[in-house]
Amino acid sequence: MYKIDSQIWLPRPLNEVFAFFSDANNLQRITPAWLDFHVVGMSTPAIQAHTKIAYRLKIRGIRIRWQSEITRWDPPNSFVDRQITGPYAHWNHEHVSTEERDGTLCVDHVQYLPPGGPLLAPIVNWLAVSRDVQKIFEYRRQQLEQLFPPLHQKN
Repeated sequence: MYKIDSQIWLPRPLNEVFAFFSDANNLQRITPAWLDFHVVGMSTPAIQAHTKIAYRLKIRGIRIRWQSEITRWDPPNSFVDRQITGPYAHWNHEHVSTEERDGTLCVDHVQYLPPGGPLLAPIVNWLAVSRDVQKIFEYRRQQLEQLFPPLHQKN
């Protein structure tokens, strides 16, 4: 199993930031264009516990279908999405948001296992997956910084 942890502090209120992450379509806004990522359906009108979300994307030019389930939903503090079907042998992504320094600290904890079983998964991870996941989260941080600039203070 591999892990990636990422965090960003955003100068906005917790409820505003969590509302952004509560809309599955916003995931497209913070995902690199090279993944050609699209939400194609949800099992419920709004995200909640046990919502299933279907996506399509391209990984290194190969069209992939991905379905995840929200296994924990605790607004405005956290939620977990777990891959049901998709490119990984295992993918579990915990999003945690907390109020901090007049803003919101967003922390992502991802546990994943590339395909290929015990012999090939380490090679697949080393050759591509680890770097790609790092690039995705770096892009995400950059986009979030642009989407959530500091609020202007009145003088």
